[in-house]
Formats: sequence, structure tokens, C-alpha cells
Amino acid sequence: MVTAFVMIQTANDSIPECAQQISAISGISEVYSVAGDWDLIAVARVHKHEDLAEVIANKLSKIPGIQGTQTHIAFRAYSDHDLEAAFSLGLDD
Repeated sequence: MVTAFVMIQTANDSIPECAQQISAISGISEVYSVAGDWDLIAVARVHKHEDLAEVIANKLSKIPGIQGTQTHIAFRAYSDHDLEAAFSLGLDD
């Protein structure tokens, strides 16, 4: 699994609409509105590096209102906290 974090700048009046359209893209697992230099951060999770081109360059970056993106590919995850929480839902110790 390849994970990438996509920082996204949008037109000021289209942040919610862009976020909704991005979240509907297959391969995007999460979209966050954030403070700072970027308007949104999307998490892409795909099977191969080549799939990132389809998700980011061919779909995400072509959404109306998106003005720029910057992609950071993750090499390794050091925390499995979220995975442990997800798999333990509903189970009592």
C-alpha cells in the first residue's frame, strides 16, 4: 500500500465543494480542512505508485476550484495507534 499526503490550495469560496468532490475519488481515504498555508489535506492510499498519477494528476487536480497541490509520499508508518483502535472496536478486554 502506498500512502501520500496531498496539500491542496483552493479558491476561497470553494473549499467545502472541493473537499466533497475530492472525498468521492476512489483512492482518497480522508480529506481535512486545515489552517495554515493550505486549505485542505487529502490522504491517498493506493496499491501502486503508478496509481497516484491517476488519483492526483488525472482526477484530484482537475476539480474546479483547486489552484495548486503538493504531494508527499510516505515511506514508513511509525505509529499503529489508529490501526489498533480500528480493529479493537466492539471488543472487550
